[in-house]
Parts: sequence; structure tokens; C-alpha cells
Amino acid sequence: MPAERRTILYSGMVQGVGFRWSTVNALRNLPVTGYVRNLPDGRVELVLEGEPEAAEEAAGRVRTALRRYIRDERQEVGAASGEFREFGIRR
Repeated sequence: MPAERRTILYSGMVQGVGFRWSTVNALRNLPVTGYVRNLPDGRVELVLEGEPEAAEEAAGRVRTALRRYIRDERQEVGAASGEFREFGIRR
């Protein structure tokens, strides 16, 4: 199955609580690339690229690890661009 790209926007109390670092830790050792970053409007954006199973596992890990901060999650799925070499925090 071809790689996919997931863009997930989280809202709630998601900034100033270590959300980005916790996301990086939750996704350690998963074969996904992309980034997590704070948005000016108070949301956090997570962009993942990888095989569908890995992307689903990654989204589930973030949801489980940070659910107490997440009020809403919006997700879009499309074709991977292949532009990322690793996963990290983007400023």
C-alpha cells in the first residue's frame, strides 16, 4: 500500500504543556516522518507521512498520550509527498 500523509490539527489546552516534545517521544521508533508545530491560533499541527498502518499507530499514540489536553482533533489524509527525512519539531 502506498505511503500516506496525515495532517492532524489539535485544539484544546495543547500549547504550553509539552505537547510537541511528548509527541516526539510517543512516535519514537515508528517509521514515520514529518513534524509537529504550534500554530498562531493556539492549535497544534501534526503532519505524518508513512505507511497507513504506521500513520494510524502514530495518530493513536498521540491521542492516547495527550488526550487530557485535546478537546478536538481534525484529520485529513492524502498521498505522501516524500519531502521529509525524519520526524521532529518545527518552529
